[in-house]
Amino acid sequence: MTNPMYPRIFLIGYRGSGKTTVGRVLADRLGWSFVDADVLLEARAGKTIARIFAEDGEPAFRDLESKILAELAARAQHVIATGGGIILRPANRSLLHDSGLVAWLQVSPGLAWERMQADPTTRDRRPNLTPAGGLLEVQTVLTAREPLYREAAHAAFPAERSPELLAADILHVWNGGTTSRS
Repeated sequence: MTNPMYPRIFLIGYRGSGKTTVGRVLADRLGWSFVDADVLLEARAGKTIARIFAEDGEPAFRDLESKILAELAARAQHVIATGGGIILRPANRSLLHDSGLVAWLQVSPGLAWERMQADPTTRDRRPNLTPAGGLLEVQTVLTAREPLYREAAHAAFPAERSPELLAADILHVWNGGTTSRS
């Protein structure tokens, strides 16, 4: 399947919003390739995101993240699950918006925290982003990032829905349908 207006689909949203799970379902339905940008980034760096933050600092991580995004934005017929902070740089928001359909998976702080707790790899692979950590961190970071997700996204989708329903909703928009941008 192809749509010349949207030759690729980017999934944005906070940790635990379901970007990887939904992305795989979506890619399968389209017959496209799927890439998790964070997994690619870790493979290229040879270390986890948490180690990159600890050893090289957040600016170095964000530089690598932007470089990976530029590469992925050139790949047609790909569904790309981005890192939760990809929207922090204005250039990334513009590149996302101009390079494909950007679907924002909106997740509540409680659901994000619940999913993060259920994922055994989160603690080892992902750094705390504030001194508080935990649910308070999720609430704080989500509040700060929400306007940036909104700016980058073409459409927003409630992440509490099943991956199959989210994929169907995103395909509907990809095919020219509409959805609310809450």
